[in-house]
Parts: sequence; structure tokens; C-alpha cells
Amino acid sequence: MPGITNKNSKILICDDDETLCYLLKEQLLEEDYYVDTVYGGQDAIDAVKKNTYDLLLLDLNMKEVRGEDVLSFVTDYNSTIQVIILSAQGEMKKAIGCIKSGAYDYIAKPYEFDDLLLTITRALEHKELIVKTEILTKEIHKKSSDAIVGESLALKKILSFASKAAASDSNILIEGETGTGKELLADFIHNHSARRDKPFVVVNCASLPDQLIESELFGHEKGAFTDAKSTKQGLVEIAHGGTLFLDEIGELSLALQPKLLRFLENGEYRRIGGITNLRSSVRVVGATNKNLMEEADNKRFRKDLLFRLNVITLVIPPLRERKEDIMLLANHFLKDKSPVRSPKRFSPEAEELLINYSYTGNIRELDHIIERAIIFSDNELIYPDDLNLPQSYQKGMLAQKSSVVNDVDEILSMEDLEKWHIQKVLNKNLWDRTRTATQLGISPKTLYTKIKKYELKPIKI
Repeated sequence: MPGITNKNSKILICDDDETLCYLLKEQLLEEDYYVDTVYGGQDAIDAVKKNTYDLLLLDLNMKEVRGEDVLSFVTDYNSTIQVIILSAQGEMKKAIGCIKSGAYDYIAKPYEFDDLLLTITRALEHKELIVKTEILTKEIHKKSSDAIVGESLALKKILSFASKAAASDSNILIEGETGTGKELLADFIHNHSARRDKPFVVVNCASLPDQLIESELFGHEKGAFTDAKSTKQGLVEIAHGGTLFLDEIGELSLALQPKLLRFLENGEYRRIGGITNLRSSVRVVGATNKNLMEEADNKRFRKDLLFRLNVITLVIPPLRERKEDIMLLANHFLKDKSPVRSPKRFSPEAEELLINYSYTGNIRELDHIIERAIIFSDNELIYPDDLNLPQSYQKGMLAQKSSVVNDVDEILSMEDLEKWHIQKVLNKNLWDRTRTATQLGISPKTLYTKIKKYELKPIKI
């Protein structure tokens, strides 16, 4: 039957007719679903508390705890569980009321199995859309692995390691300076793994206080604290089947580290205020700009957690060690940020400055430099001044380039003197040909001819 993959979809059947439950379970197992059965409303509530289900097939006419009460609990406890009401012919009004209360659909007994199967498929597709919407509203974003730009040997090497790591299901630790693209690499790993069709969920461990991070990760029960007005799913639950990316994991407090360690060991966790152990299957990728072994030696990070995390460790080199990638990235950002109707490009002098800059903020800093240059640039060419790099760096470039003769003791011919003067003015302007030609009082074409004639070249750092 066409539709979403059934492999990871888990269904709970709740009906007091044990024979119907048995037959329906056997039919669904043949369709490759995971299926549990219960025969009463309270049993259904207990099962939902203990396990993660994608869909509930719910009979309305049950003794003790009614189907409507089970529906009310499920929609409050885990809003992503899709509920399909199994109703008798005389219960149509109740079934329609259940849809208004949060059920996905209803199907009347007796039903054709193919009709029920089609409704189940659509409900599970609806659940996938809900999960994706929740991910977007929480600003848990998924970036395309195509955004990794570069041709350097160092980058190719790390991507090769990442591809091999992605094929496993082991936890991964990504190390690298701030702004090197650790989240992009984590997304690359996710997109090359068997989990690629499931969520890629991002948590920044440095952005929230302890209680909020714990609530974000593991969720909370209604009434667990002052503002907990309803039950909330944790991101480990939303990421079920996919990848959980813990950015800046070195900032995680010592109080939270044991809870994360427990989750990494067996996939179990508890919501804040909860007493039931829940389970979620996720692949954890952590990232840090710290040396976690040093942090562990200084008692700021648990060694047992570190060893759980760094089954595979990938180290992203800083941008200054990947000079071949600098202009590829710069042109990528330029194309992405320039107005479509008036695209810009770099002057040779600007390119030289960009290639030799140190980039303490790595790729993120380069991105900001290009965005700034586009704003400051008055025409299609971006010049050194448009880059707005630190004055100390530009002066250092000039000092190194001004190693040409500043004083000449011997008598020079007019041609030698002209060559020396043009070279000096070019160096002063960081080889900005337009400005140099203006200062020399000649046309850019004449300057170009002189440069060719005297074989003038920029002095490399």
C-alpha cells in the first residue's frame, strides 16, 4: 500500500472486544506496523504514559473509563498521537464530537480493513506534518548539506570521515572553533544516515538556564512548576527516530549532565514532574569549541559522559588553515546576499585581503564581512575599503608590501623612476587599479599597459 514507511510507526489498539483486538493486531502486523493492544480506557492511558505511540485506535463504548476521557487525556498528554475513533453505527454524533475534540477521524464498525488502513496511512502522514511544524515553530531548523562549500584537502578529509560515521548509529562529538560550521557538519551526517527522513533537532546548550534546557530536552508534566499549564513533549521525544544535535555541549551544567548520561546509556528519560520512565531512539551528535578532556580534568565535565559522547570524534579545522576555501565561500556568500539585478564581484585587491585575513570568527566572520561589504560598496566591484577589515590588519599588509625601495641613492633612468613610482602608488592603494590611475593622472588602460610593460606584481605576504 502506498504511503509513509511503516517500519517505525507504533500503533495502540484500545477496545474491550478482545477478539477484534487480536484480529486487527494480526492484520496490522502483516503491514509491518508495531502494535500493542489494551482492553480498557485506564490501560490505554497507562500505556501512553509508558510508551511512545504514533497512533491510537480507540473504541468509544467501554466500561469504567470512557473513550472520550481517553481521548481528552491523550490530546493533552501528547498532541502528536493521532487518534482514530472506532464507533458503532449509533455513535456517529459522539464520533463527530470527538473529531472536534482532537481526534483525526472516525470509522464505523463493521469496517473494511482496506478503508481502515487508508485512514491509518493518512493519519500517520498528518502526524509527520505536525512534527515538522513543531520543529519549525521551535526554530529547530534543518539546513541543506549542500551549504557545505569548499574544495580544500582538509575539508574533503573531514567530510569523508563524516560520511563513514553517518553509516553507523554511534554518538558523535564534533570539535572546532566558533563559527567553523559544526551544525552544518551535524546536518551533513544526519542527511547521510539511515535517519535522514526523520527530524534533525537542534538544541543550544548555552542559550537557556538549566530548568528550561531540561524542559526543552525532556519535557514536563502539567503542574510540574509554576508556568507548566499543560504537558509538554521534550525534544528527545520530537526527535524520535532522528538526530538530536546538542550544540555547545561543553556549557551543559554538572546538574544536568547525569540526566543526559542516563539517556545516552539506555534511551530512557523522565519529564520534569513525571514518575514514569519514557524511551526515545535518537542519534546524539554533540559539538563544542572547548577541550572537553581538559574540562573533565578540571571537574567541569563528567568523564563518563564524555566517553559516551565521543565514540566518534570529528575535528573541523579553522578557516585560516583552509585558504583554498576562502574565496569559494566568499563568492558563495556574495552570490547569496547580492541583489539579483545588480550582482557584485571582488576586486583583485579585495580578494588578496580576504585570502590573507586570519578569521578568528571563522566562516561566520567571513559571512558577516561579505554582508557588510555589499552594504558599503557603491558599485559592482568590492574594494578593500568596502570590506571594513580592522585597520591594524590593513596597515600590516601595507607595511609588508612597502618593502620596495623607498629611497634610491643611485641615479635612475626615467623608465626606472616611473616603474618605481607606479609600484609604490599601487602598493599604497593595495593594488586598487582605478584609484591608482586616478592618483597618477592616467587612464586605467594606460596603467594596465605600464604594469604589463614593467612586469609589476603585488608583493605577497
